[in-house]
Amino acid sequence: MEFHLQKSTLRPWQIGDESSLVLHANNKKIWENVRDHFPYPYTMSDAEHWVRHASTILHDSVFAIVVNGEAVGSIGLVRKEDVYRKSMELGYWLGEAWWGRGIVSEAIGAIVEYGFSTFDIVRIYADVFEWNTASARVLEKNGFVFEARLKKAIFKNGRVADLLMYAKTV
Repeated sequence: MEFHLQKSTLRPWQIGDESSLVLHANNKKIWENVRDHFPYPYTMSDAEHWVRHASTILHDSVFAIVVNGEAVGSIGLVRKEDVYRKSMELGYWLGEAWWGRGIVSEAIGAIVEYGFSTFDIVRIYADVFEWNTASARVLEKNGFVFEARLKKAIFKNGRVADLLMYAKTV
């Protein structure tokens, strides 16, 4: 499955993406805005593990963001379970060299449409660290609604901070 957008292509991660992944993911500014399971520094070993995992287990819900033939970021939906089974969580990151070009905004629009039309869900949500105003704006541009501020909900890079929750429903 591939999505050919105006500014990028979304496609499953594939063997051969590792070098590009390390180049773009090994950035402290990215790490500061994602969960701790996203490593920093980001090594070739990390990239090899991720590409193997994403290209097999997550191939239908997590995609590389490709610009000029190079994987420069990732976007995906994570299925929830139990009473949350009608929801998916949206996650994404983009290499710093590509920030401010509307790539993530366009990718979010495509992945949300795909999620609602493909999976048996009624809700897609995303968590944003309180300092990541750019991510909050891009969600709002895509029709996500601010639902909650979870006070002192995260601990990242040595500090406690609020978590902002955004959601879009059908």
